[in-house]
Amino acid sequence: QVQLVESGGGLVQPGGSLRLSCEASGNIFNFAAMAWYRQAPGKQRRLVAAIQHGGGTNYADSVKGRFTISKDNAKNTVDLQMNDLRPGDTAVYYCAARAWSDKEFRSWGQGTQVTIST
Repeated sequence: QVQLVESGGGLVQPGGSLRLSCEASGNIFNFAAMAWYRQAPGKQRRLVAAIQHGGGTNYADSVKGRFTISKDNAKNTVDLQMNDLRPGDTAVYYCAARAWSDKEFRSWGQGTQVTIST
């Protein structure tokens, strides 16, 4: 099973930017899709952005126009560029991978904390 390690979280003021990175232990080209999810305190984990094997992307409505997901198959990394951050973006952000045989994301990283506050 692939290991996913997130980095790049931290404390940022509203309006600021962060770039999260997820490094996979295996070849991400072998996965049907990669994604970023987030979980705020007391709330369910929700999809933020996903990128398909062929490069197609989809985003949660709340982050459209502010966040961009990208991947580098050669480096086995998936990044999430987050701009115009808001307090509502505060959460633990998780990287996830979906195998071709699965309908759900079953491989998860340990998460990285993102806090938006003055």
